[in-house]
Amino acid sequence: MKKNKLFPLFALLIVLLIAAFVIWGVPYFFASPEQIKTGESFGSGTVLGEVTQIIEEGEITLGENPPQLYQIFRAKPLTGEYEGIEFELDNGKRQVRYDNIRLEVGNKLLMAITSGPNNTLNAYFVDYFRTPAILLLVVIFVVAILVTAKRKGLGALLGLAFSLLIVIDYIIPHILNGENPITVSIIGSSILLTVTLYLTYGWNLKTHSAVISMVFALIITGTLSWIFVHTAKLTGSGDENVLFLVQMNTTINLRGLLLGGIIIGALGVLDDLVITQASAIFEIYDANPNLSWRALYKRAANIGQDHVAATVNTLVMAYAGTALPMLLVFSMSKGDFGYIINFSFVAEEIVRTLVGSLGLIAAVPITTLIAAYFAMHNDGFGALRPFLGQKNSGSGS
Repeated sequence: MKKNKLFPLFALLIVLLIAAFVIWGVPYFFASPEQIKTGESFGSGTVLGEVTQIIEEGEITLGENPPQLYQIFRAKPLTGEYEGIEFELDNGKRQVRYDNIRLEVGNKLLMAITSGPNNTLNAYFVDYFRTPAILLLVVIFVVAILVTAKRKGLGALLGLAFSLLIVIDYIIPHILNGENPITVSIIGSSILLTVTLYLTYGWNLKTHSAVISMVFALIITGTLSWIFVHTAKLTGSGDENVLFLVQMNTTINLRGLLLGGIIIGALGVLDDLVITQASAIFEIYDANPNLSWRALYKRAANIGQDHVAATVNTLVMAYAGTALPMLLVFSMSKGDFGYIINFSFVAEEIVRTLVGSLGLIAAVPITTLIAAYFAMHNDGFGALRPFLGQKNSGSGS
C-alpha cells in the first residue's frame, strides 16, 4: 500500500469545488428562464404536405443560369389549419434550383402557407421531407453502437440523449434569455460531461480521473478562448446565421455566444481524448504495477502524443470540411490570403480551431498526471475508497 500524503488536501479541494458547483451552479442552470417571445421566423408556418397531382414539368432558363428542371404540382397539407385543402405550387419555375430531384405523386414535402391581401392563401414549396431517411440512419447507428460496444454503447446512447437534452432544453433557453453565454456554456458543459462520462464508463477511479481532467482542460480552453477572442477583436458576428439571430433577439451577447460555442465545440473531442488517455494509464499500470511514477508517465505520454497529433488533425479537417464552400470562393476570387484571414468569419474559425487544439494539447499532461496519481494510489484513499467504485471498469478490479 502506497502512502498518499497529498490526498487529504487534494480531496478537500475537489469537495469544495463540487460543493460550490452543487450549491450555485446546478440551481442556476436548472432554473427555468423566462419564455422568449418572438415573431414568426425561420420554420414557422411550415407544414407536412403530400403531392397529389403533377400539372406541368419541363426545363426553364432563369437569367444567365443553365437550364433547370421545374415542376408545377398540386399538394395538400397533412397537418395544420388547412389540412386536406389542395394548393397549387411550383418548384423551379421562378427561383434558381440547385438540384434536379423530380417530385412524384404521393411524395411528402414541406410546404408553407401564407395569407395574402383579401385573405387569399398562397402555398410555397419549402423543402423535401427527409425524416424517414434520417430515422433509418439513426436506427442503423444505434444498432451498430449496441452491437459493437454493448453495455458501454447503451451508456453512450443515453449520454448522447442527455447531451441533446441539456443543449436544447437548458443551454439554448438560457442564452436566448440574455444570460452570459460563457457562464451558461461552462455550467452546462460541466453537467453534460459529468453525466455522460459516468453513464458510459461507470463509477470508478478511471472515470473520476477523466472527469477532473476534463474540467481543468475546459477551464484552460475557456481562458484561452476569452484571451484570443478579445485580443483578435472578434465580435461573434462572423456567422451569417448570427444576423438572423440579431433580428429576432437583440439581448444576446454575440461575443459571449462565440466563446460559449468554442467551449461546447471542444467538449466532444476532449471527452474522447481524456477518457482514452486515462484508460491507457490504468491498463499500463495494471499490466505492470512495479512501474515507477516517471516510467508510467513516460509510457502514457507517448500514447498521448500520438493521440493528440491525430485528434488535432481530425479537428482541423472537420473545420476545413465545414468551411469548404468558403475556401472554394476564396480560391475562385484569387484574393490575398494574408488579408482574408483578417475577415471576421475566417478569423473566428481559425481561433476556434487553434484554441480547441490547444485545449487538447493541454489535456494530455493534465490527464496523465491525474490518472497516474489515481492509478498508483488505488489503496491510499482511506475511508473514502469503498465509495469510489472499482479501479478500472475494464479490469474488474
